[in-house]
Amino acid sequence: MISRKQTQQNYDRMSRWYDLFAGSEKKFTDAGLRLLGVKAGERVLEIGFGTGHSLVTLAEQVGASGLVAGVELSPGMIEVARKRMPAEGSGRSVQMIQGDGTLLPFAPGSFDAVFLSFTLELFNDEEILVLLNACHRVLKPDGRLGVVSLAKRDALACRLYEWGHERWPVLLDCRPIELRKCLETGGFRVQAMKVETMWGLPVEIGLGKPF
Repeated sequence: MISRKQTQQNYDRMSRWYDLFAGSEKKFTDAGLRLLGVKAGERVLEIGFGTGHSLVTLAEQVGASGLVAGVELSPGMIEVARKRMPAEGSGRSVQMIQGDGTLLPFAPGSFDAVFLSFTLELFNDEEILVLLNACHRVLKPDGRLGVVSLAKRDALACRLYEWGHERWPVLLDCRPIELRKCLETGGFRVQAMKVETMWGLPVEIGLGKPF
């Protein structure tokens, strides 16, 4: 795994062109948002919001009576996301914070829902648990967590990807993980889980609720 500083620098460099080569992720992110089922008036947090596409969707879903907050490590990504908000009319209901997802600056029980898409697998195993504990803390007792991630399977595509990840971690920074196991270990009861495929790699879309 590369360091947090390297990750930040990597995404800062990619921020201006990120949407050009990450378009294949959108359909899975959209599926995760549908599973999360955000309603008007809710308070929602996205961790690792990238260039802000999901923030726009979430802001539309919560409406004027709700709140959307986002935490993103890369200042470059935040700059791109901020430019997107006024253009799509969602800037007033979105709060963007530059920071680390394992150190969420919110009070306990602040949110009805938390969302991560292709973000959880950027963290090593120990940090995943720290991040999920942070999500657990800021969620309301009846809140929900939606996650989209590359899925670990005993398949050739996964083995080839993991081989590349080990050798070029800056280029292939995400890694396949066992999402159900992560959620359950992190204190979440899995409510729904489905698997889709992106370029031959399995993608898991999960919904969990705090124990």
